[in-house]
Amino acid sequence: QLQASGGGLVQAGGSLRLSCVVSGRTVSRLATGWFRQGLGKEREFVASITWFDGTTLYKDSVKGRFTISRDDTKNTVWLQMNSLKPEDTALYYCATTTPWTPVPTMRLQHYDYWGQGTQVTVSS
Repeated sequence: QLQASGGGLVQAGGSLRLSCVVSGRTVSRLATGWFRQGLGKEREFVASITWFDGTTLYKDSVKGRFTISRDDTKNTVWLQMNSLKPEDTALYYCATTTPWTPVPTMRLQHYDYWGQGTQVTVSS
């Protein structure tokens, strides 16, 4: 399972750090990503990291503000979010790719192992 946490309410310009603990799947050849879904919107890719070499991908609108990282010893992925904006408000999910997916990838359909969401709310 994937256990996501760290969401909350923050003012614009503030920071939050999300964490995702992965268990029940060997991740060494996989990638873990963060997605988000705003109210009434489709789920969208935010960032991903490949476990074996740390390659990262980011949605253009979060580049320079968000940083994804991992700890192999703890099977944990973090998403450090700085300079948050109201448009970052969403339910954030972490997910892991299928064993047969070439990584890195930002395509939602390549991720089949999902955690519960954690709410991020940014007030203006």
